[in-house]
Amino acid sequence: MERTKAAIAKTLALQWFSTTAQVAKVQVGGIMALIVQKYGGTSVGSVERIQAVAQRVIKTVRAGNSLVVVVSAMGKTTDGLVKLAHEISATPNRREMDMLLSTGEQVSIALLSMALQEMGQPAISMTGAQVGIVTEAEHTRARILSIETERMQRHLREGRVVVVAGFQGVASHADLEITTLGRGGSDTSAVALAAALKASACEIYTDVPGILTTDPRLVPDAQLMAEITSDEMLELASLGAKVLHPRAVEIARNYGVTLVVRSSWSDDPGTKVVSPIPQPRPLQGLEIAHPVDAIEFDTDQAKVAMLRVPDRPGIAARLFGEIARQSLDVDLIIQSIHEGNTNDIAFTVRKNSLNRAEAVAAAIAPALRNDADPTSGEAEVMVERHIAKVSIAGAGMIGRPGVAAQMFSTLAAAGINIQMISTSEVKISCAVAAEDCDRAIAALCDVFQVNSSPASGHHAEAATSDLPPVRGAALDLRQAQLAIRHVPDRPGMAAKIFTLLADCNISVDMIIQSQRCRLVDGVATRDIAFTVAQQDAEEARTLLQKAADEWGHGEVTVDPAIAKVSIVGTGMVGRPGIAARMFEAIAQQQINIQMIATSEIKISCVVPEAEGVRALQVIHAAFDLSGNEAIVVPA
Repeated sequence: MERTKAAIAKTLALQWFSTTAQVAKVQVGGIMALIVQKYGGTSVGSVERIQAVAQRVIKTVRAGNSLVVVVSAMGKTTDGLVKLAHEISATPNRREMDMLLSTGEQVSIALLSMALQEMGQPAISMTGAQVGIVTEAEHTRARILSIETERMQRHLREGRVVVVAGFQGVASHADLEITTLGRGGSDTSAVALAAALKASACEIYTDVPGILTTDPRLVPDAQLMAEITSDEMLELASLGAKVLHPRAVEIARNYGVTLVVRSSWSDDPGTKVVSPIPQPRPLQGLEIAHPVDAIEFDTDQAKVAMLRVPDRPGIAARLFGEIARQSLDVDLIIQSIHEGNTNDIAFTVRKNSLNRAEAVAAAIAPALRNDADPTSGEAEVMVERHIAKVSIAGAGMIGRPGVAAQMFSTLAAAGINIQMISTSEVKISCAVAAEDCDRAIAALCDVFQVNSSPASGHHAEAATSDLPPVRGAALDLRQAQLAIRHVPDRPGMAAKIFTLLADCNISVDMIIQSQRCRLVDGVATRDIAFTVAQQDAEEARTLLQKAADEWGHGEVTVDPAIAKVSIVGTGMVGRPGIAARMFEAIAQQQINIQMIATSEIKISCVVPEAEGVRALQVIHAAFDLSGNEAIVVPA
């Protein structure tokens, strides 16, 4: 069936577009089909592979398309250049690193252009500067400001394939400072070019046949997805899925670029990343546009917290299993870091479900109380009936650590205390007192320059029965957990903590605030835990420990031996029992959950690092994500 559809599509394309040698000079109805293709380092890792790419490019042109091709450096070239730099200097100058690393892509584009010309296809290679990619003056991690497309368009009109060096740009025309875009830069270059050129599609060619339900190197029977939403892809990409970089998905989502991930080694259709119809936005400031698109709120929320529950495998599964059996839909879930042999679990439900949720928690509490360490006190159920959830949403938050800090600072300046925090790549949510909701919305709309504040929440969207509840699972072994003990429970503390980290360019992922208050020297305090990249953990600990005397918090600890396992899916909205199924799968393996955090379309658990792969495998199986054949990733 798929081949039949492809044949029909090709026939229609051939009827619509000319297939002469000068296809780019021919227009039908004034419309050209323009495609951007990106090939990674493995795809251009040898002369033979470059020639294979050239053949694919020519095939695409002969089907009636204008083509821009973005390529990475050959194979492990970039790794080799980095190694050379570190043999010269332990801390190489960032400007000189950009000068060095940008050469890798220049080799690839020249060779691919030669291969195309040898096969009779006019082509021209262009560096990031020549193609007009203008960036910030931030060496090794620049963001794209704008793309000047006139030169590319001229070459396309003259029938050439334009072969562009990915990963690089130029900071200004005056100084011609070469910059690189950092990790995922070639994907980012390709999607940004597609946005600037208003291309029909951007195709990302890689080692695997498309986007899979998880990493096939860890779960060989991972399944290929025909389609995935950009929000789901953003979450999976941020969780360590290496097929697409979050920055590339962000641009595709913001500008409505049709994004397709395909294999370099076959003609299979791959996976389409579907984005919502975007709001009109200028191409100036392409990667530094407003990070927040909407301020959302949900006043139909109530909170149940269970304090001092045993810190051992199966507790979350037991609680949320019973919640699911009562068909209660849960929104936010957090499990704080343990203290002694216990921890806290809190969750939110609709107000009309609160009595049943409280009854479930109260019925389970005695059994947990009997199992707990007698010295740790009794389990306790705490209910808060008058809360609201306020959220900031936008794909532009990715990689911008200051956005969360700005949200927390804004709420603090308005005198609003934060009761719960939940974070994802595209949304940050805070539970606040219901009477503070209107003030919170007004303050956030003002700070983030957003004109509307739609009602939101897991209740606003009806469950879509034909969507699977979970589309993918991911494992992140690159994070460390930090815990700050005894943080004074007053407005502004979260803002201070995360502003300090943001000012040092440290991005924070999961953020958990404990539910129980403890008096320390007469001051009510809570613990705050969060995760950061492992390479930032010690710097973050040092910064926060230095601030302890001024801010009045206690010890700051680091645990680098953690793993974060997550499930993602827009189909989990409005479907009770998804969290329970995940927790039960983990509990059956006797794996202890150290932290839990959720958003509307993601549930994440922190587990011991040694158990990470096993946890990923069991949750992948629990949601029937396996395919019929093993996916082999080429070496």
